[in-house]
Amino acid sequence: MTETKKTLFASGHRACPGCGVPIAVRSILNATGSNVVVVSSTGCLETFSSPIDLSSWEVPWIHSVFENAPTVATGVLEALNSKGNPNNTKVVAICGDGATNDIGFGALSGMLERGDDVLYICYDNEAYMNTGVQTSGATPYGATTTTSPSGEYSFGRDRTKKDLCRIALEHGVKYVATASISDLKDLERKVKKGLEVEGSAYIQVLTTCNIGWGFDSSRAVEVARLAVETGVFPIYEYENGELTNVKKLKEKKAAKEYLSCQKRYKHLFADEEKNKEHLDYIEQLTVQNVTKYGILASK
Repeated sequence: MTETKKTLFASGHRACPGCGVPIAVRSILNATGSNVVVVSSTGCLETFSSPIDLSSWEVPWIHSVFENAPTVATGVLEALNSKGNPNNTKVVAICGDGATNDIGFGALSGMLERGDDVLYICYDNEAYMNTGVQTSGATPYGATTTTSPSGEYSFGRDRTKKDLCRIALEHGVKYVATASISDLKDLERKVKKGLEVEGSAYIQVLTTCNIGWGFDSSRAVEVARLAVETGVFPIYEYENGELTNVKKLKEKKAAKEYLSCQKRYKHLFADEEKNKEHLDYIEQLTVQNVTKYGILASK
């Protein structure tokens, strides 16, 4: 009889139906195995996974305040090392884009600069979803949020998404990668690779949010796949500063196909002629991604 592999992130949590975060976390823990300590910042994951007596975590897990998960992760690492870390227990931080890009950015920068042996994973749903869909540094151009609303004098977010992967590379991080819930085998492979690196590693995972983005909960993986297929969210790996692997596309889909299925971009299509400049700019950004990373497969 085949032994069933234990699920290290239990069901029954309070995530919204269709949330991309638990999909990612289950795969992350499949890759880490049980010999790990996870540190998480305040955010959706912490909120839905850890009510008293109802935790979904089947591995040691720590939550502190919003801004210092990287610092706590370093502290856990030092505590393990002070005892010789005989089991070679790994330390992984799993934090949202708000904690990563904004509130915890200083602590993250310090951790990456020191090269602490921690795998930091950002679950990227592109806004502060837990507190009401406010703009974060990861919110993309043109998206409407409660703090960058579309209206008579605004077309939504007027800045492009912060490139945390590039910032990690500038810190000299040896392994930097992106992943998506649309390809969980790829995510698990990259988590295992990140754990093998001596020093810091950084992985950014696109985790769709049907509430904040505005799509039916059954389409979580489909929308994530569209982000990849349009070049909105390129999938790649950097090792020792060199681009070593890119997910290739046979053809690039138009950005509109991705944007039009989400309510957060609905205002751009209410008057396409008026917003043509913004729609064209978003398409231009995806073309730049295709060119920069060499995404299109050779025919």
